[in-house]
Amino acid sequence: MLRWILGGREAQGSVEKSPVLCIGEEQPKNWFTELQVLKGHFDIVRFLVQIDDFRCASAGDDGLILVWNVETGERLQELRGHSQQITAITTFTCNNGLTSHTSLITASSDRSLSLWDPDTGNRVQTISDLQSSVKCLLVLERLCVWVSGGEELCVWNKDFQLQCHRQNHSDTGITALVELPKNCLAAAMDKEIVIYRLTVSTDSSLSLAEIRCLSDHQDQIRALINVNDGLFASGSHAGELILWDAVDWNILAYEHILWEESHASPQAEIRLAAPKPSEMSIQHLTTNGKLILAAVGSGLYVYSILTKTVVAYRKVAHDSNVLHTMLLSDSELMSCSEDGSVRMWEIQDLPLPAEPASPGFFGMWTFGRSNKQTGPPSKKVMDVPNIRTLELTGDLIGHSGAVQMFVSFGENGLVTCSTDHLLILWKNGERQSHLRSLALFQKLEENGGL
Repeated sequence: MLRWILGGREAQGSVEKSPVLCIGEEQPKNWFTELQVLKGHFDIVRFLVQIDDFRCASAGDDGLILVWNVETGERLQELRGHSQQITAITTFTCNNGLTSHTSLITASSDRSLSLWDPDTGNRVQTISDLQSSVKCLLVLERLCVWVSGGEELCVWNKDFQLQCHRQNHSDTGITALVELPKNCLAAAMDKEIVIYRLTVSTDSSLSLAEIRCLSDHQDQIRALINVNDGLFASGSHAGELILWDAVDWNILAYEHILWEESHASPQAEIRLAAPKPSEMSIQHLTTNGKLILAAVGSGLYVYSILTKTVVAYRKVAHDSNVLHTMLLSDSELMSCSEDGSVRMWEIQDLPLPAEPASPGFFGMWTFGRSNKQTGPPSKKVMDVPNIRTLELTGDLIGHSGAVQMFVSFGENGLVTCSTDHLLILWKNGERQSHLRSLALFQKLEENGGL
């Protein structure tokens, strides 16, 4: 394996820099001290999906789906069939009562859908000549069906037979889907979330009905996630985070991330008075049921579901937009960015003096609808008691392009993918050294010693 290159990364362009972001070589809390580069793609790798405890699949703009062993880094299968880039990928596990088997479903810009067996590499089913490309996929395991979203919403059974569908009237189509209780779905379309209900008739046929349209966002919805059985959340390009009741679809909390205006000089004020939309855009949301972690421009924002308040944030966590995040625990998290880095963070108390925060950054938090604010008056983030910061504990430098996403396999490591066409398998160096020593001793015992 290649040895991890330790050290900081220079900021790209004229970006606000913080000394803590140059962590240097001493990273005692970063256990990813070995890496292995996985080659096989010849274009941008955008997607990673975990198949089981030891395998993952990667896909991207070259139309290939590659299956990897994360313990050894071996490429197990190469799935060929799509002629254009992959637009969505998910796993589909079907149980027959005795055994279960996990397959892969992929969608492509070639307007086709495919079902793959990752064990053999065979394409089991395919649907071509769709009206448009599919942008997102959702598996409803309880009903043993799956849903594709794009210009239309389609429900398919495990044999790739169309059960029902509805045409959409949004120019952008459906960009994200989540499952809700009582056989309902939430679909993000531009600024709206549309609630659909699946009905199973006595003859086992399915029908799909639109029952509600939520129009509370002021800009395009960029992220949609399940929080738990009773909650889901959405984030918009304008920095709006909304927490929804998953049963009656009412707003439980509304958070608007507002950015500061610079008054350092007249020239700077003109240049920075209106921030770029990407600086406040919520690019990604993730949750552990207690906290919601939002990627906001180049920053990170941690929101408590229980108290409905900001509990920690870092305005500039990366040199460029954050693309993917993960909560490792209630106090540890990870993020990756367009700047090519993967970073580990720990929630800590604010040092004195605290990191500067403008009155406008997380400018308000209120309960109720954004256009009908009846809650308490606006709060500045520093007025919220016990606000904390995110301390950088690890900086994983290996990719030369934007890191699109990552998947954690616990003690078996972390897999990242990038626009540099590569995957990197990050390993716990101490654990790997211990495993190699054990393997060597076992081999010596088998051979009767030296």
